[in-house]
Amino acid sequence: MNIKNIIVYSIAICFFTCSEDFLDRQPLDQVVSSNFYKTEADAIEALVAVYDALGYQSSPGVSWSPFITVSDILSDDAYAGGGDANDGADEDEINNFRIPTNNVIVHSLWLKNYTGIYRANLLLENIDGIDADDAFKTRVIAECKFLRAFFYFELVKSFENIPLLTATINGPSEYAQNQNDPQEVYDQIALDLVEASEDLPGFIPTNEQGRISKWAAQSLLARVFLFCNGVYGTNLNAGNIIIDKNEALEYLEQVISGSGHALLENYEEIFRLSSEFSLESVFEIVHGDSPAWWDWNYLRGGEGNLAAQMQGPRVTGSSNWNRGWSFAPVSQSLVDAMQGDPRLSSTVLMEQELDGSLIKGYQHTGYFSKKYSSDSEHWGSDGQFEHNRTCNNRVIRFSDVLLMAAELGSPNAQDYLDQVRSRVGLASVPATLENILKERRLELALEGLRYFDLIRQGMSYAQNELSYSGLRGPNYIGDQIIFDVEFNTGTRGFLPIPQTEIDLSAGLFEQNEGY
Repeated sequence: MNIKNIIVYSIAICFFTCSEDFLDRQPLDQVVSSNFYKTEADAIEALVAVYDALGYQSSPGVSWSPFITVSDILSDDAYAGGGDANDGADEDEINNFRIPTNNVIVHSLWLKNYTGIYRANLLLENIDGIDADDAFKTRVIAECKFLRAFFYFELVKSFENIPLLTATINGPSEYAQNQNDPQEVYDQIALDLVEASEDLPGFIPTNEQGRISKWAAQSLLARVFLFCNGVYGTNLNAGNIIIDKNEALEYLEQVISGSGHALLENYEEIFRLSSEFSLESVFEIVHGDSPAWWDWNYLRGGEGNLAAQMQGPRVTGSSNWNRGWSFAPVSQSLVDAMQGDPRLSSTVLMEQELDGSLIKGYQHTGYFSKKYSSDSEHWGSDGQFEHNRTCNNRVIRFSDVLLMAAELGSPNAQDYLDQVRSRVGLASVPATLENILKERRLELALEGLRYFDLIRQGMSYAQNELSYSGLRGPNYIGDQIIFDVEFNTGTRGFLPIPQTEIDLSAGLFEQNEGY
């Protein structure tokens, strides 16, 4: 007790005799915002943190939610899957469009993207204080704007009615935010992408692979326009530039003619390790096994591709495929659509191709994704096996750029469509809108794009494609009812605002239609 009293007395003396200046000093052994944003190295670390959010596929204590997997489950190209009905209960709610407002996957998507937005805003607010030349700052600003636009696009196309934050929140008094009109969000996305494209480099050297180019910004802008214009029939207002059909097409034509991007000769090579950052890849998100990751309680700390883990077959004793979780099993609908198409064998993994012992999970169809899967080429070299899949996410491919330009009415539409088809040995077909959209499904299948392509074609079109019953393939296991889906047009294709966020909004958030 005497020792304890002496310690307390000594602390009290120090507290009351230390100068005010000393007490106001920042802790020199800790990195805090006020002593961090000083050097180029600081800025690069902060920029890496913004990029890092691109690869988040889960939220601590919430759920595993890789965007590719969730998007494909929403579409008619895949079901929920998993080990059993309980294992994939949250995925099944999404697959069947019976999504409660407390669905943990939905909340995880919300949290992931606002994390990225916060980090981008924070770096933008502090970049002026960095001791660096103007060229360095200009590029960092452009990258932050692209990344903020990317995160906002994932949010607004998924949730529609969201708050638009272009600055960090300063304390509890600003916690309650209004939802913005979706058009305001789309206009901000367009402005960020236009400004980013003006300052981003056209060439990314090998030692900077994974960083954004101007071509990625221009391609993403066209994707944003197609969705916004399809859903709302509106153009984008990027400051003093109106992004209409012709302007969006012009950006794509620049990518096609000036970027140096091109189609790979062999379609089957696109998702190989050797084709990461290939000529065909306009924008991809990096995944890998460095650092090797072990922590099941904090998956976002690792760099592995969780979509590849979730969608792989549950195979043991195989030298080619191993220990996937069989989520998002591929539908007979997609397999039927691709019959006779040379891309089928590079897109869908068939049950009969598997060696080892296959455990057949919930909604087993006999088909799995081959683009993002638990194949041996993408096994990590260290760490927990499931956490270190090394397949990069190809977000925008050059074939997508060609098909978007064709859809927007390029004078070269027939040539662009023919390029995509001739690459896989298919004959020319007329470049009608119907044929272009069909080509998108076949060329870009299981890449997370199909659902949003359907939504932007209108509710009648989406309902026709996303509602089905009685569809069954030869290897399906389970009662037919678990494979029947009825699209809920009352939601207009949007996810519910997470109930947790509504509860935190001080009564300002309204739930989306249909929930």
